[in-house]
Amino acid sequence: MARMIKGFKDFLLRGNVVDLAVAVVIGAAFTAVVTSFTTSFLEPLIGLVGGGGVDGGVFEVDRQKFTWGSFVNQLITFVLTAAVVYFVVVTPMKRLMERRAAGEEPGPAAPTQVELLVEIRDLLRAQQQKKDPLAPHHSQARGGPLHEGR
Repeated sequence: MARMIKGFKDFLLRGNVVDLAVAVVIGAAFTAVVTSFTTSFLEPLIGLVGGGGVDGGVFEVDRQKFTWGSFVNQLITFVLTAAVVYFVVVTPMKRLMERRAAGEEPGPAAPTQVELLVEIRDLLRAQQQKKDPLAPHHSQARGGPLHEGR
């Protein structure tokens, strides 16, 4: 059970999950701003173009109302949202990837030798504990530089 909880904790603390959570919150806030803009400014303009008043942006056929103004408003909301996502997220990421491919921008830093050795040590320790859970931890008994920081 403890192993499952540790795995879940590692999953949550991985950068991608945190980045995704931040993106969802920012996206929701941005959508609220765009919706407010279209409702406050564009709907009245669409209503004026469509004849103004309560029925602006609406036409009726055989007592069936077609709210074309509402559709145009949602279409503009979509286009504004897509444009901001493209110009604020997609384009900069594309440029960054192109620079990395050309060697102008360094990629993610590779782990150091010490980090790799610590990881190997921890994996070996975990394997040893699976085989013999009562076996003493040799590196802990001796101490040493690899023991520090973990």
